[in-house]
Amino acid sequence: MRVNNRIIIFTGKGGVGKSSVAAAHALKSTGQGKKTLLVSTDMAHNLGDIFEVKLGREIENVRQNLDLYEIDPQYVMENDFEDIMKYLANLMSGQGMAGLEDLGMLPGMEELFSLLKILQLHENGEYDRIIVDCAPTGETLSLLKFPELLSWYMEKLFPIGKVGVRILSPISKQIFRIEMPDKHAMNDIEKMFLKLVELEELLKNREITSIRIVTVPEKMVVEETKRNYMYMNLYDFNVDGIYINRILPQDIGNEFFAEWLIIQQKYISEIEETFAALPVFRIPWYEEELKGEENIARIVRDVLTTDDIFEAKSVSDREHFEQTDTGYLLKVRIPGADKNDIDLYQGPTDIVIKTGNFKRNIPLPNILRDHIVSGAKYEEDVLRIDFVKGEDSDDQ
Repeated sequence: MRVNNRIIIFTGKGGVGKSSVAAAHALKSTGQGKKTLLVSTDMAHNLGDIFEVKLGREIENVRQNLDLYEIDPQYVMENDFEDIMKYLANLMSGQGMAGLEDLGMLPGMEELFSLLKILQLHENGEYDRIIVDCAPTGETLSLLKFPELLSWYMEKLFPIGKVGVRILSPISKQIFRIEMPDKHAMNDIEKMFLKLVELEELLKNREITSIRIVTVPEKMVVEETKRNYMYMNLYDFNVDGIYINRILPQDIGNEFFAEWLIIQQKYISEIEETFAALPVFRIPWYEEELKGEENIARIVRDVLTTDDIFEAKSVSDREHFEQTDTGYLLKVRIPGADKNDIDLYQGPTDIVIKTGNFKRNIPLPNILRDHIVSGAKYEEDVLRIDFVKGEDSDDQ
């Protein structure tokens, strides 16, 4: 396996240009002499359109050091993980389901095998960098959370010696009431569980995997970007970059765009304030459609100008959520602050922290929208904010 191989996952709301940004990183990587794989897990694949080539179900080489791969989950399930598929199909046969072709219909199954394929490619060690163009925000979050969720169910349902294992919730309650796994099946379950553990560890390994969010300076997109980041943070994924795409030039010289420039600047400022702890990249609005290597290379020349663009960033000032016995804890690093000068305000969807020239607008994940601040303490450069469920909230 290559020692310094990296996985960089690009996500964002549909239509923000994340495929183009991911493609630009792939070109930059190959320009550095690194063998690079650009992968799409979005069912609405467009890597072939961007590079103006026809892609099939297998990895295709399009230039020196650059391979493209549009994952077909059903094909991957049937051809790369045949043993797991046969095992699952045998378990489901007791429910009258036809077999392998029905497994792709189960919630989360396509996402799981897309990730397992990326894990397999990483373990093969053929590539220095794997760059992943993910589906829109909500689907990406489901994709990344799925290994942890599936492992949780397997641990609850299938204790194997000292290893706890669990299986997919939608099928477990009915199937295993009828057909409990025999010794051979339990070995298969244990292997799958261990593979899920490997997958989860890979996705949360900050030296290998980074999540980077692409956005545009528009109200609805910015709000989704903030929620996306907070959930990635809550689940402990390493978000180490924000890309603001389609920024209009200030000297456009057209009165029609004057109001758009003001609106864009407002949301650019909001993004940079909200994500002050992260590297933020500005990508201009190009007059031509970003298709073909020459046009994608413009992003490389204009934005991806530093040689350390692929290094895993250690973002020490980022906020961090964690669950506690009484609710949740938010930690925010504020080096050198005076605790008597810290102001804290909780709004309906955000918490605002001010001290001196420091201001952080931190969007709250939906899971905390019915929680209130119960206390705050500043020590060793870290502000610790405790949340408990509000008295008027629904206890369901």
